[in-house]
Formats: sequence, structure tokens, C-alpha cells
Amino acid sequence: MSWEWSVIYTYLPRLLDGAWLTLELVLISGLIGIALAIPLSLMRASSHAWLRALPFAYIFFFRGTPLLVQIFLIYYGASQFEAIKSSMLWPILKEPYWCAIIAFSLNTAAYSAELFRGAIQAIPVGELEAGEAVGMSKALMIRRIILPRAFGIALPAYGNEVILMLKSSALASTITLLDVTGMARTIIARTYTPLEMFLAAGLVYLAISALVIALFRFLEYRLNRYQYYHHTNTPKNLDPQLRDPHIDS
Repeated sequence: MSWEWSVIYTYLPRLLDGAWLTLELVLISGLIGIALAIPLSLMRASSHAWLRALPFAYIFFFRGTPLLVQIFLIYYGASQFEAIKSSMLWPILKEPYWCAIIAFSLNTAAYSAELFRGAIQAIPVGELEAGEAVGMSKALMIRRIILPRAFGIALPAYGNEVILMLKSSALASTITLLDVTGMARTIIARTYTPLEMFLAAGLVYLAISALVIALFRFLEYRLNRYQYYHHTNTPKNLDPQLRDPHIDS
């Protein structure tokens, strides 16, 4: 078996073109997914059973079925209904790009909603009671206490969800989109070098994943700064009346 390094060098710009489409799919679907996940998570954390029922059914379906099936249901299924083909939605649903965006958005919204629901329920009760004590309304507590704290708690796990979404975006190639995987498959059909091109595609995904991990590490440090504070020793020449025995010990 001969290893063709020249194929990688020659077609690397084409793979990078596919990487831009991959990033576009992940970014747009991620933003839409967060916009859907926030109200879903608040409804899931509600004390009213009737309010929890709808998001539970939504999350159960999208977490319980494969993403590939969801993509096919949207891309191939929409064209089976004349009502959809004659509606204003058809210019969107007939395009594989928007079908992929819709499928990825609905899928990541389900997973993100559960992450945020767990984070909301992990907020210390004392913080919520403090908000009530100063007269905050429910909407104000959600905006100033619940959502900021939930984002900070869920951020490490949400970073993993973004990485999974990045890798799952390879399924977009099954509906003719030329993302990294789709571009690699097209090049392989021309050059018959599957090992070289899939290795190059894997390295592109690895580089993007490294950037995403670094970004979320930075965001985690910024949003959860209190976890990184280090206690400094009390100066020895400090007035004894100002010393705190609990800190000094």
C-alpha cells in the first residue's frame, strides 16, 4: 500500500471549505437550539405537571431517536405532503441546508434543555430565597439569578454537547451537503484514497474541537470566576483586631 501525502496537500483547501460549512451548521443550529432550550428547561423545572408534559414529550422523542432518522424525516418526509409542498415553508424545506439546520437545532435543543433543567434545579435554594426577600418578581429572578447561575453550572456539560454536535454534523453529508465529511467523500470518489482523506478530515475535526474546547474553558473561567479565587495569607503585621481566626486557620 502506498501513502499519497500529495493528495492531502492538494485537496486540503477543499476540506477547509467544507470546514466553513461545518462551522456554519454548528453555530446556527447551536444558537437556535439554545433559544429553544431555555423555555423548554424552564417548563421542565416547573412545579406544574401539565406544564412539564409537553417539553417532556419533545425531549423524549428527540433524545430517543437517532439524529440520522430525524434528518431523513425532515428532508425526505416533508416532500411527501402536498400541503407542505404548496405552503410557504416549501422553499425552506426543499433545501438540504435548511433541513440540516432544522434537524440539528431540534436535536440539540432537546439535549441542552435537559442540561439547563438540571442546572436550574442545582441552584442553591438560598439564592432564590434571597431574590424573593428583596422583592424580585419571578421574571426578574429568572433574568438575574436563575439563568446566569444555570449557564455557569451547565457550561462544562454544554461544551461537551457542542463537541458532540460538531461530530454529528458529519451526518449532513448524507443529504448532499459538502461539509468536511461530504467533501472528503467527494474527493475520495475522484482519487480513490480513502485512508488519506478520512485521516485529513479527522484532523480538521480535531483542530475545530480543540478551538471549541479552548473557547469553553475561557468562558467557564469568566462565568465561574469565584471557583478560581485563591486565598492569600493574612499579612503578619496586620492589626490583631482585624484578624479572622477562621481565615488564618
